Amino acid sequence: MLQKMRKILVTGSKRNSQEVVDVLYHAGTLHLEDVSNRIMEIRLDKWEPEIREEITALLVKIGGLLLTLPEVRVDKEHRNQVYDEIYWMKYPDLVGRTHAVLSAFEHSVKDLSARKSDLGLALTALNRYEKTIQKIQSLEDQLPYLEGYEVTVLLIQKEFEDVIPVIRNELMKITRNQCEMVAAGIDEDTIAAITVFNKRMSEEVHSFIFSKNVNEVRLPPEYMGMPFTEVLQHIEGRRKEILDEIREIDGELKALSASGFEEISVLRDVLVDRSREIEAFDQFGQTGHFFMVMGWVPEIYLDTTRDALFSRFGNRVVVTELSLSRDECEHAPTFYNNPPIVRPFEFLMQLVRPPKYMEIDPSPLLAFFFPLFFGLMVGDIGYGLVILIFALAVKKRFKDLDWAQSLMTIMIISAVPTIFFGYLYGEFFGDFGELMGWLHPVHLFGITWNRIEAMLPLLIFTIALGVVHVFLGLCLGIVNAVRMKNRKHLCEKVGMLTAVTGIILVIAASAELIPVILVSAGIIVLIIAFPLLIYGGGAVAGPLEIMGTVGNILSYARIMAIGMASVILAMVANTLGGSMDVALLGVLVASLIHILNIALAMFSPSLHSIRLHVVECYSKFYEGGGIPYKPFRKKPEI
Repeated sequence: MLQKMRKILVTGSKRNSQEVVDVLYHAGTLHLEDVSNRIMEIRLDKWEPEIREEITALLVKIGGLLLTLPEVRVDKEHRNQVYDEIYWMKYPDLVGRTHAVLSAFEHSVKDLSARKSDLGLALTALNRYEKTIQKIQSLEDQLPYLEGYEVTVLLIQKEFEDVIPVIRNELMKITRNQCEMVAAGIDEDTIAAITVFNKRMSEEVHSFIFSKNVNEVRLPPEYMGMPFTEVLQHIEGRRKEILDEIREIDGELKALSASGFEEISVLRDVLVDRSREIEAFDQFGQTGHFFMVMGWVPEIYLDTTRDALFSRFGNRVVVTELSLSRDECEHAPTFYNNPPIVRPFEFLMQLVRPPKYMEIDPSPLLAFFFPLFFGLMVGDIGYGLVILIFALAVKKRFKDLDWAQSLMTIMIISAVPTIFFGYLYGEFFGDFGELMGWLHPVHLFGITWNRIEAMLPLLIFTIALGVVHVFLGLCLGIVNAVRMKNRKHLCEKVGMLTAVTGIILVIAASAELIPVILVSAGIIVLIIAFPLLIYGGGAVAGPLEIMGTVGNILSYARIMAIGMASVILAMVANTLGGSMDVALLGVLVASLIHILNIALAMFSPSLHSIRLHVVECYSKFYEGGGIPYKPFRKKPEI
């Protein structure tokens, strides 16, 4: 249910302002309001921009360090102690400590990182040389070694071999016919073109090859003139040296990380928190001598907030609870604090705007009727068990996904009435349980709960359930109207409740379900309702809304219809599976149809249950448009 909110004003000496912000941020209970908009003669002095920029610069440097240093496992309890120690530092001390840590690690980490990067590039080049030489090694005997001439090898994919004559002609022009090219395939996809040309034309030749984006093999100078076998041996040796050096660097980085990763990561978190505090600082007010912070606190956290400030500042900081008018209360943020069984349904409440502070929280209503409607529609012991097992498995698999946890908890709760109504209907995977003689539909008051045979009683039951649900919505609408002192809404809800009651009396008495004399009573009730509806909803819209409410009630017949479709599909699965000559094939066909039906059962009844609440019931009392409670605090870690 929605919690009572209290508006407080925190005041104190200006020299304590930053520490008060730290305490409030750490307490995480205050929903801030912009005090500068309320007290116009006291304006906020902005936080010095260079402080914001300084924190940003420090975060950039720390981010670079943490990206380079290997992550190490830290003791969570010890880390929290370090966080608390650093968090409560004054800003100059925090910056000083950050600079000290950066100077201790930054230079070493930067050098090691640069060296490792260079070695990585060298290793990549060696691998490329090795791969290329291995490809052209079979042509080594054809490579000429002429004084004053240079040899280069071009690697060309076979699908582009038509370009080889073009390249040859261009090279002949560039070298004035002092060039020779021999091409041969070295594997299924590649042709190697060995080119010999005068060294005087080296620059022009390589520029031309580069301009045509041809893959040219140019070995480092130390490998020039060396047999390929010997080059490969040198490459292998150098690669081992590089890998050894990289491992040595990794060891040094790991040692640095072991000694500083925890503190560096804590400094990052504290600076991020300080940065978020700065973002909210514009909402605080201060003069030359004192500061003010205003906001909303849930009543259950008011003492906690007071104690947090008093324990640190004593009487130097004053917390004043403000007296509010009704209009000011309407602007209070809304904060849910429902029992654990209701909390998962708050996730579904995100489909509509949050309630206003003065409105009734519809979450408990949703938590009661959603599983009831779901169970009435699905109503199968076998399906309920499958949904229960599926939801438990998903909850265990996706522990970190809040939305999955909420949805699966709703499915677990809904599985209970599904199994219960499955027992009443006598359904276990449709009529499979009944065919096997395991269970039979229950008879109550001489009426069977077999859904196929009791369509009319179930239709009447679901519409009666709609009457209860919509009447409950109208009653809550009356409560909301009284809370908000809205006379027109009060008359409209009372008039609608009276009018629908009169219609039910007339219909029931006419059908001789109740004494016929009550027809007159129903008409009188209807006549009484009309003035109230006209006053509350208007001369035309008020009476017309009666038809809308009747339509809302009749809409609950979908509970019977969707349930009927589900059980018929389950029976089709059993009949079709049973008609197969091969038993295994029959089981397979029936299982596939049941799986499809269960998937539909988890999806469609959920949507229709939500619709019955949001469209048919909430429209009778719920307005929404409230302000969600967003306390000033550290964001939860993901």
